[in-house]
Amino acid sequence: MAISHRDSIRDVGELEEILSEPTQETIETMRSLDGDIIILGVGGKMGPTLARMAKRASDQAGVSRRVIGVSRFSTPGLQKKLQSWGVETHSCDLLDLKSYAHLPDAANVVYMAGMKFGSTGQQSLTWAMNTYLPGPVSQRYRDSRIAAFSTGNVYGLSPVRFGGSREEDPLRPVGEYALSCVGRERIFEHFSRTNNVKMSILRIYYSTELRYGVLMDLAQLVLAGKPVPLGWGTFVRSGSPMPLP
Repeated sequence: MAISHRDSIRDVGELEEILSEPTQETIETMRSLDGDIIILGVGGKMGPTLARMAKRASDQAGVSRRVIGVSRFSTPGLQKKLQSWGVETHSCDLLDLKSYAHLPDAANVVYMAGMKFGSTGQQSLTWAMNTYLPGPVSQRYRDSRIAAFSTGNVYGLSPVRFGGSREEDPLRPVGEYALSCVGRERIFEHFSRTNNVKMSILRIYYSTELRYGVLMDLAQLVLAGKPVPLGWGTFVRSGSPMPLP
């Protein structure tokens, strides 16, 4: 993401414009990359911005490329918004295996589908989305390159003095959500090995943005005049522990 120095952001439209502005490195990547890009689970928090950035970077690189977003599109207006940005959309429930025959081929797959937080009471759906679904996706796109999003929750808790988990740390998942995410990684790894699929797994943490994230959570508490709980007294940002007020 390009860094824009602004005193203020007028609205969500301007925010989305800034967040989807590609860096020169992203443009060069899109210039050297071959084939179309399909984003499975594009309807989540990060998906629309990523899809728009990929399209903008491809256009600026002078590359004619389809950027395709796949989702159930439960958010009103999102599908039309993506289309207005030049992103092709396909409405699809990825748990419905019959729908896979209608999904377009693509050399590059970004896998963002999954059950995130809020899995309490929906444990079976969480396991279906996070652990089962990577199997049919890996089979459908066995001839593609796959970048699969995962989560830092697979590491478990880490002492503050360590500055956060690192890739080489052993996995210590706690709870069904984290366990199902380890399952997701293992299923993808299995099909990468057995089908010789070029694949990367990207473990991300709770993002910070003006519409969600740690800072947003704190701001909403302050705005509502509610106390800030100190049970979790520290969060990690850019590798440095930052104490809460």
